[in-house]
Amino acid sequence: MYERLSFTIIFTMHLNPTLSKKILAWYDNNKRNLPWRVSKKSPKKLYYRLLSEFMLQQTQVKTVIPYFEKFTKKYKTIKSLSKINENQILKLWEGLGYYRRARNLLTSTKVLVKKYNSKLPNTLKEIKKLPGVGDYTANALLGFIYNKPTIAVDGNVKRVFSRYLNKKDKKIDFEKLISINKKNLFITNRNSDLIEALMEFGALICKPKDPKCNHGCINKSCMYLKSSKKVKIDKRRKNKIMNYNIFCYVNKKKQIALTKENKISFLKNFNLPLIKITKVSSVKEEWKFLKNYKNSISNLRLNINLYYKFSKKIPKTYNWYNLNKNKEVIPSFTKKIFNQVSTLF
Repeated sequence: MYERLSFTIIFTMHLNPTLSKKILAWYDNNKRNLPWRVSKKSPKKLYYRLLSEFMLQQTQVKTVIPYFEKFTKKYKTIKSLSKINENQILKLWEGLGYYRRARNLLTSTKVLVKKYNSKLPNTLKEIKKLPGVGDYTANALLGFIYNKPTIAVDGNVKRVFSRYLNKKDKKIDFEKLISINKKNLFITNRNSDLIEALMEFGALICKPKDPKCNHGCINKSCMYLKSSKKVKIDKRRKNKIMNYNIFCYVNKKKQIALTKENKISFLKNFNLPLIKITKVSSVKEEWKFLKNYKNSISNLRLNINLYYKFSKKIPKTYNWYNLNKNKEVIPSFTKKIFNQVSTLF
């Protein structure tokens, strides 16, 4: 028997030389006014781009904007941000989630200030040495800061090329596709704008569902629009469902007891109540059922049964907390529990 081979197809067809110019022309007329989009000569460019790229990882633009503005109002430069401690950045980041990004951002600013004199190294290899920076972020920063001929391939960009070629993205080696089409893609000196134009076009026009093809600028050369058999965009993987029982010690001062000693991987070392993966039938009678509710974190869907118990005594590793009077970071996950428990008072 012959072993079945699995491989990625590289299309020999070249991208239309007009693609870049048309996408850029569309971008000039339709781009969103985002606070991190400053002029190429702005001294704030690196700081704003670094901050926004970390914040935008797995987070929507509309969610990021108020946090970005809060950060840049309090810390004006990379250098000023690099001087704060971990608890300060986590407190400022509170509610945005994925707290590892905040830690990586802080470490990256310290590296850039000490090792590179507050500048960005000019090679992918060096940029990728920064904590939390992978291929996508490295290419984005290299293009934004140095106008290098590179494309940061995110989901939006993949979808644009996939539809343009009318091929499933799993069958496209995007790195090689971009490489063999450099002459057709980078035909202007606006490489940094092209990165954003492709992302913006994917986000606003070439959307996952119901693409606005009639408002597109590349209709004449788009194979998806021309073809009677249109490629189907790969569906996102279904979120994993986790069942948790959460037990809250509460007191008459409207406080709940929290501990950092938990085994929940997505919120390790953060203040949480007692959380167990147990069957409802095994819950002791002393715990009263409050409600069932749903929550989502990253690719996890959480089905939560919330229990409570009024108590003066709590385990040694726990401390009492109020919702809005804490110097320590209280993640959104815990704040939602606070809000549920507040109905008791």
